[in-house]
Amino acid sequence: MHRHNLFLTYLALALAVVFWGFSFVATKIALLGFTPFTLVFLRFAAASIFFLLLLRRYRLPRLTNRQRGQLAVLAVFQPGLYFAFETIGLQYTSATTTSLIIATIPVTVLVLSMLFLKERLRPVNALGVAISLAGVALLIFGGGDAGGLEGSLFGDLLIFGAVFSAAIYMIITRRLGQSIAPLQITAMQIIFGAVIFFPLFLRDLPRMQWQSIPANSLIALVALTLFATIGAFFCYNYALSRIPAARAAVCINAIPLVTTFGAWLLLGEQLSPLQGAGGIVVLGAVYLANYQPPPPALAMEAVVLDQE
Repeated sequence: MHRHNLFLTYLALALAVVFWGFSFVATKIALLGFTPFTLVFLRFAAASIFFLLLLRRYRLPRLTNRQRGQLAVLAVFQPGLYFAFETIGLQYTSATTTSLIIATIPVTVLVLSMLFLKERLRPVNALGVAISLAGVALLIFGGGDAGGLEGSLFGDLLIFGAVFSAAIYMIITRRLGQSIAPLQITAMQIIFGAVIFFPLFLRDLPRMQWQSIPANSLIALVALTLFATIGAFFCYNYALSRIPAARAAVCINAIPLVTTFGAWLLLGEQLSPLQGAGGIVVLGAVYLANYQPPPPALAMEAVVLDQE
């Protein structure tokens, strides 16, 4: 890959990580004024209008019926199941814990790639997968509030549903990105997402109290739409079309750092010592699970440079 394109790819990944890192905090704030599926539908409905206007401006190749079907399946997992699990789960667990569980996505991508794509797993990668389970256990059971464990556990399990949905999305997108433009993938994801969440929005509508929505919830909704929905999806799909899914997924492990800072700054959240240790274990395990030794030629070159 050309150096300029490589820079753009990792810049897009970095922006997606920052947008998604703050999205957990913004979602917690937005849920103070919106019901879960009202929030998700409004995000995707507004983003759909943006992408429909964008698709009209840029003349892209027409999608075949098969490609539309594949994109519809993709939308069921992301944003469909992913946002259903994440938004409901955030009502029962903290933004920081959520982001640390989301950091297990790269490990999940590796395992699913091994099971369904028959990709081989090195021993060091398998060790990372095993260690990540210990880190996840510390995250779930290491909270200081034992009395709230049941609710927190329910929320954590929902977030794990989001993890598996996101992992399946990454594997599918990697394949689709070879034949469909990132803009088309993102646009169809968002549009199908709005369609998926519309019936759930209608179900939530009678519970909405529009006159009492706080200003910070409205600001959070706008930020989620512009950055976490439009910006992050486009940036990540662009990167997935240029590098393997497992390598792109590794960057997900930087999300907890962004979320922890944002949750501390805006929500006053803190991790217990055991949960902090679990987060460190998870991040280290993700690195091991995705470790790729350098090719022999590069390793020999590095040795020569060290000797000089």
